Amino acid sequence: MRGNPAKRNLRFAIIPKVSHPWFDEVNKGALAQAELLGNQLGIKIMIEYLAPKTANINEQNSILDKVASTNCDGIAIDPLANPCEMKAIAKIKTKGIPIIVFDSPSSNEGISSVGNDFTQQGVVAAERLVKLIGERGKVAVMQGFPSAPNHKARYEAQVSVLKKCSDIIIVDGGIDNDDIEIAKQQAAIVLNSNPDLNGYLCCDASGPIGIASAIKESDKTFKVKVVGMDGIKPILEAIKEGVIESSVSTIPRVQGSMSILILWQSTLGVQIPQRIDTGIDVITQENIDSFLSSS
Repeated sequence: MRGNPAKRNLRFAIIPKVSHPWFDEVNKGALAQAELLGNQLGIKIMIEYLAPKTANINEQNSILDKVASTNCDGIAIDPLANPCEMKAIAKIKTKGIPIIVFDSPSSNEGISSVGNDFTQQGVVAAERLVKLIGERGKVAVMQGFPSAPNHKARYEAQVSVLKKCSDIIIVDGGIDNDDIEIAKQQAAIVLNSNPDLNGYLCCDASGPIGIASAIKESDKTFKVKVVGMDGIKPILEAIKEGVIESSVSTIPRVQGSMSILILWQSTLGVQIPQRIDTGIDVITQENIDSFLSSS
């Protein structure tokens, strides 16, 4: 395949689901990759980090439309819905602007994805919790933003694992919409309504932070086992305290880094892979100190 002429100045946009500490880590990885490429290639790469204030599909589409009108060199988005269903993404593709998704699967052959296996992540978390509670008891599962492909995949995987255990009762754990305060409020309601709750699962990085806070306030530490998602600092600190037993984590800085690398390659016209798997980490009491030291 013949490549495109290399440009001396590039501008890429990172559009997360919402303003959130997890996405700040993605941006750090993106900025580091941009600096590395710029220094090695003698070019200037600018990163625009455009986070919606709340997880809202209309707001995310609006940001996409505005970015597309500026003719940037590439876009990486963590979509709040299936990319095939977002009209703004289709418009961008018709303009010839490279666009990829991160922290999300992609069923569109023309849109590459950077992230991990979200179904596997959900399975690992649920299977760990099942063992912790002896395959019996009451378990709450908190949803994230229900239409977000990665949150949906994790949730469905967790529920599927739990349903295989005849002695486990599944409880509606609430919906946090990727908002830490909402997660706390939802968890407090669930804990109050289910004093005999044995375990809690969630589907995003807001869930474990909110759940941990609600558990501490209700004096349920060590009484309710929590296996979280992701590994940003508040989650790591809750694991260290023992409020969260463990977490199955994505690697956000790598997702940001690889997103910029793929977008840069796209500007050259080279063929890029359909999917980049950035892996998962299982964070426990045994390895928490190493994660905290590098956070």
